[in-house]
Amino acid sequence: MPPASGVHPFTKHLAEKRDFLTPKGKALADFVAANPRRAVFMTTRQLARAAGVSEATVVRFVDRLGYQGYPDFIQALRELVDAQLTLIDRVALTEVNGATAQRVFRVAEQEIANLKEFYENADFETIAEASRLLIESRRIYVIGSRLSYTFAYYLGWSLTKIRGHIHILKGSDSTSIDWLTIAPPGSLVVIFATSRYPNELIRLARLVRRLEQKLLVVSDSASCPVNQFADLSIVVRCLHFPVIGSPSLMASLINCLTTEMIVRGGEALKPHQEKLEQTYRENDILFNLDSRIPE
Repeated sequence: MPPASGVHPFTKHLAEKRDFLTPKGKALADFVAANPRRAVFMTTRQLARAAGVSEATVVRFVDRLGYQGYPDFIQALRELVDAQLTLIDRVALTEVNGATAQRVFRVAEQEIANLKEFYENADFETIAEASRLLIESRRIYVIGSRLSYTFAYYLGWSLTKIRGHIHILKGSDSTSIDWLTIAPPGSLVVIFATSRYPNELIRLARLVRRLEQKLLVVSDSASCPVNQFADLSIVVRCLHFPVIGSPSLMASLINCLTTEMIVRGGEALKPHQEKLEQTYRENDILFNLDSRIPE
């Protein structure tokens, strides 16, 4: 998590390990530190050539830094670069040449890669614990800001179909502070935070910690600055640099959480759902085959 000084964890880690590297390892570290946006797109061979070292040096360098392998190193570097990119930078990274089909395929391939990463590395115990908190907590306040409000609303709306006492709050609305301050003991706050991490979410997370309420943070990076305040955090990693965002990951996680809740809640959830269905019918809220199409 980024300290108050604003130094990213990757940069801090690289600086701390530098003195323990060989001269060639130090040269490699200096190249990566000076050229993160170039290095993040390089293979081991390309990075070795650019830094003037051997490919074996790159492999040893990654191992000395404590990463499981080169992909793990690149993902950590990607999080640093992602924190630095402006909207203009992200647009510049988007391929604009070629046919529309190529761009559609590229976006689809990126989303598939993200989902594959989630599928292969999901933390089942954390998802199960988050689902338990979502069932058992007295009240739930789901918060997002900017892009992440989309996911906060989706989870909050889904939760209303499962249980009561759900509040969906906008991080940009100062009344969120009021709601959190008067929240009863035993409440759970869920904050969605996606790159580029609005400062208002950091302030709200700090407030939740001060109020001693439970905080679940769902983010797209282990270095998300909101994570440091969480009692429980779920990280769904994005493997590329989205211009706006990558919705498939968060939507999939939300579906996993709600499905787990439904299975865990079982018959105890049925009265809540029956009450909702009765209200839908009495007020002609949703289309069904037995009703006329509204004129």
